[in-house]
Amino acid sequence: MKTKVIALIAMFSFGFFVFQSCQKSQKETVIGLLMDDFATERWAKDTTFFINKVNELGGKVICRIANRNPLKQLEQAKELIDKKVDVLVIVPADLEKAAQIVEAAGAAHIQVISYDRLILNSDLDYYISFDNVRVGELQAEYVLNRLGKGNVALIGGPLSDYNSFFLRLGQIGILQPFIERGDIKIIYDQHATSWSDTSGYRLAHACLRAYPNKVDAFIVSNDLLAKGVIEALEEKSLAGKVLVTGQDGDSLACENIIMGKQSMTVYKPVEALAIAAAEASMAIAGNRKIENASTTISNGTKLVPAILLAPMVVNKGNIGMQINTVKYMKDQFK
Repeated sequence: MKTKVIALIAMFSFGFFVFQSCQKSQKETVIGLLMDDFATERWAKDTTFFINKVNELGGKVICRIANRNPLKQLEQAKELIDKKVDVLVIVPADLEKAAQIVEAAGAAHIQVISYDRLILNSDLDYYISFDNVRVGELQAEYVLNRLGKGNVALIGGPLSDYNSFFLRLGQIGILQPFIERGDIKIIYDQHATSWSDTSGYRLAHACLRAYPNKVDAFIVSNDLLAKGVIEALEEKSLAGKVLVTGQDGDSLACENIIMGKQSMTVYKPVEALAIAAAEASMAIAGNRKIENASTTISNGTKLVPAILLAPMVVNKGNIGMQINTVKYMKDQFK
């Protein structure tokens, strides 16, 4: 009898050991996050929200920042691929060169999500962003509603960022009928070399020098560029007298809106975007279907399954509004 009891205890102990060993050997889900830079205020927020959500869902994030260097980003990607991360999420430093990352990840059977910026000419798995055409439409609609008729200057983002094309598509789509009617005249149309206040200042300064006291509105593609435009307007004592749009909802842009120097910004709830990307990443890692990828975007090689969230206008009238992220997400995907 004693021998049987000892045998049962030994079997139980062995079974418990095997169970514990299996539990410990389960692979932790690791998501690789490749950021371009933190020069724009929002990117640090995206990163924080993304990491927190992945952690909440039981995963881990390894993050690398390329500081606008596409070669460095490729090296960082190879590092994460060698670490056998489950999924790669990328804000590409270069939309074309990042295709090499997609190719390398694909060879290692790692799926790639292009975050906010679309990686071109590649076998990309998913694209998660805001509807950037709609961002451009909102900027143009705001100016038309405030201006009615007048001279408009367009300052777009760098052509190295495909979102600049989407923004301009939305802006011109709204403005074109009014241009043809003669109500709106585009007197200046340039793209910045980078998303920076220095580029915005340089272009606005050139515009104001060429067309002194003739610009009624600057349709500017983001808040950093708008910061530079406002500096150029201040030098001419025109800040607050000329309409200026933006995008991102940066803290300085909000201050400028309150002071009347910037007319509006298009806010993209980055927490919602980061949450959507985190949930999609963990779903892919768990071999589950991404339910919210309800549309596709061509990247030159394929129609990429995409999740596109809706942006919103922020102006002096609603700048104090608190955004309920949970409700926003439910409205997006109901």
